[in-house]
Amino acid sequence: MLHDVDTRRLLVCRAVPPLELDRAMTVTVTDPVGWHDRAKYRRDLAERRCRPEWSWIAEADGRIVARALWWGFPDGERPLALECLHVDESQPDRAEVAATLLAAGLPAVAGPDGADAPPYMVFLSNGWRNDPTAVDAVRWRGEAAGRIGLIDQLERIRFQWSPLVGLPAVSGRLTLTPEPDDEAFVDVFQRVAEGSLDRETRRGVATLGPERAARRELEFYRSMPGERSWWRVARTADGRLAGMAIPSRNAYGPNVGYLGVVPELRGRGYVHDLLAEITRFHAQAGAQTVTATTDLANAPMAAAFTAAGYQPTESRLIFSAPPR
Repeated sequence: MLHDVDTRRLLVCRAVPPLELDRAMTVTVTDPVGWHDRAKYRRDLAERRCRPEWSWIAEADGRIVARALWWGFPDGERPLALECLHVDESQPDRAEVAATLLAAGLPAVAGPDGADAPPYMVFLSNGWRNDPTAVDAVRWRGEAAGRIGLIDQLERIRFQWSPLVGLPAVSGRLTLTPEPDDEAFVDVFQRVAEGSLDRETRRGVATLGPERAARRELEFYRSMPGERSWWRVARTADGRLAGMAIPSRNAYGPNVGYLGVVPELRGRGYVHDLLAEITRFHAQAGAQTVTATTDLANAPMAAAFTAAGYQPTESRLIFSAPPR
């Protein structure tokens, strides 16, 4: 089915029908960015994390010259993010081709008015700014994202722990206990969000208000593959609320879902205790790796990961629409 034609570039942009998925898998990305190769794309299709209707190509003279792959939860109605965007080097204006393709696919993944455009995530090596090829790869991708309204940019750093570095120490200053009451966690989410250095947390509070933002966080982490029973509330020896620790999982393995300390107890090193508890929780369950991410600008959290033996493994640029 023909969804969009750009006569200036003679491009045909369309979703990939199931019978042509093998053809879409042959696309090879040489830019120094993360992408869905044949194995990953095939696996994500089988798990419904990628879908034909979320997979778009641009063709010129019957040849695929661009590909955009959106990704989401297996039971999700719409994708969570654009994770793979490629334009062939033969195209003189890669940003224009990419923007044309994204604009064509947007109504299918974000609704008729494109109001819920998923963010675009670009996965890069650490130190990518020192690589001119990587800088150029980001440049035209960011320009294309901006043309469909994804004008806000955030950089996050991914960290990874493995048993080879040993378990972080636990001081014993905090007691962590399960809390089955979601309403209690709504309260804790609100408390730890006060003064947070995490940009998305601040944005949520600013646009939704503290309670609605907290409920959105709760629903998000409940939707993750990790078990709700893993969540813990942390208290000091005298019973004061200190914060929360949420060990979780993403699509590929155990991760540090969420942790936070209430404002009045910050600066006492409790973040190290919470991170150590989450890491140990996963390790006791046999995890061979535990991943975590934080904003590039959140230096204290990055320092806590480093102190616990987590190593930085990649950067993630996120292009998103500004809050309404």
